Amino acid sequence: MSSERLIYLPLGGAGEIGMNCYVYGWGKPGEERLIVVDLGVTFPDMETSPGVDLIWADLDWLIAAKDRIEAIFITHAHEDHVGAVGHTVHKLGKPIYARAFTSNIARRKVEEAGGDPDIVETLGPWPHQQGAGPFKVGFAPISHSIPESSALVIDSPGGRIVHSGDFKIDLTPGVGEPFDRAMFVEIAKDGVQALVCDSTNVFSTHPGRSEASVGPEIEKLVQAAPNMVIATTFASNIARVKTLAEAGQRAGRSICLLGRAMRRMIEAGVESGVLTDFPKTVSPEEAADIPRDNLMLLSTGSQGERRAASAQLSRGKYLGLEVSEGDLFLFSSKTIPGNEKSVIRIINNFSERGVDVVDDSRDLYHVSGHANRPDLEAMHGLIAPKMVIPMHGEHRHLREHARIAEERGYAAAIAPNGTMLDLTGEKPAIAELIDAGRTYLDGSVQIGAMDGVVRDRIRMALNGHVTVTLIVEDTGEPLGDPWCDLQGLPETGVSRAALVEVLEEDLSQFVNRARVKTLLDDEAMERELRQIVRNTAQNEIGKKPEVTVVISRVS
Repeated sequence: MSSERLIYLPLGGAGEIGMNCYVYGWGKPGEERLIVVDLGVTFPDMETSPGVDLIWADLDWLIAAKDRIEAIFITHAHEDHVGAVGHTVHKLGKPIYARAFTSNIARRKVEEAGGDPDIVETLGPWPHQQGAGPFKVGFAPISHSIPESSALVIDSPGGRIVHSGDFKIDLTPGVGEPFDRAMFVEIAKDGVQALVCDSTNVFSTHPGRSEASVGPEIEKLVQAAPNMVIATTFASNIARVKTLAEAGQRAGRSICLLGRAMRRMIEAGVESGVLTDFPKTVSPEEAADIPRDNLMLLSTGSQGERRAASAQLSRGKYLGLEVSEGDLFLFSSKTIPGNEKSVIRIINNFSERGVDVVDDSRDLYHVSGHANRPDLEAMHGLIAPKMVIPMHGEHRHLREHARIAEERGYAAAIAPNGTMLDLTGEKPAIAELIDAGRTYLDGSVQIGAMDGVVRDRIRMALNGHVTVTLIVEDTGEPLGDPWCDLQGLPETGVSRAALVEVLEEDLSQFVNRARVKTLLDDEAMERELRQIVRNTAQNEIGKKPEVTVVISRVS
């Protein structure tokens, strides 16, 4: 029996939606040659990651194994699959392979980060394969909500793996390739060891709808609108952007793209050849002079992003354009779980300005880019793998997908981030557990989840902050009383006296009673002063703030 093994290791994207990063390996344990699939990001929120700009998988395990990595393959150009490329490629230093549209986006990201865009190489679709150590990898076109999405066909000495990437079964996707059943049957005809498969919509039991189904409904809505129309969708869904633009054009409206991401995606689509016949657009400056009933704006910010064009329009103006009573705003998108508050805030802002908001609550103006349960079952049947490994979903999605696979007679395993599976045998087995953390982009600095920066911010946001300053002579004699600066705390507490005065009084009493030995010991003084502030604040306001103690010694 061979001592070599075929491994699968998710570092991001399994047990969550976003931040996708997967590793495959072949070889002796601890010596496997590796390939990486996707380097994606997820986005911060004020509750769990205040002040953070972007989040991606902790790559420490990969960096430690850098000499064993053969290449990086990117399945498609959504941010949760390609967004970390520019921030991480210098740490891995390996060639990146993608199809033309995705390569265009990836090169821009690498170049913006100061790297060499030539590290990104463009590959053609299946049946072309790229060698990478013991692997041969091919990009099998698959329908999704962005052009040139691909499943990966990964051949290894341990068998063939089909990594589905994000997909749906759509025969009329608008932009990009339709789902090709015959191609996947051909891929699977000689046997597939494992299907590693998208789980996002496993709880949706109805068949998925085609992208083509939304066009007529959008057109009817735009035709009937009396004033200016604004529509938002995922900028990367250029098929939907084109559908919206064409609906506006047929209604006799000029089309204006708002938001850098929207313009960038359209440019990438045109440059890579996947987007043709896109309606002519006008600039925001030109749009300002066009009658409102002849204008349609396509804006970024479908998920309520505060700095995106939609949010800025809802608050007043964006690039000289503003909404007014009777305008129509369309969300041609679905709100990602966790973004509901931000989206509702925008809806209310528009409502206050008299704008009519239409969302997708009736399933007329948006279709998902992910496979519903019937599509997943169809994919299982087409590939007929030895085992199914659910990925791209929260833990509940992975668990449900594994249950369905097992009911259909396939071996399956639930492998959230950090769970290394051995795929070599008849069924998957847990080989190792890896620490799978997160990396934060905080301004221009990358920090780890365990560095404490974000944790400290959360604690300050919850509890407020007090800075205590004390000046002490080298002899141990205090020079005056300690004083406090408060941030994020109420001015008065239950005693109805000023909180800062109550704190300073209790600190002064301690300092004036303290022994010289204590006054000469900075560590002891910091500990005592911090504890006094926290105890007094607890009594006064019911909270224990974060405390910084500054002791200055003078001779």
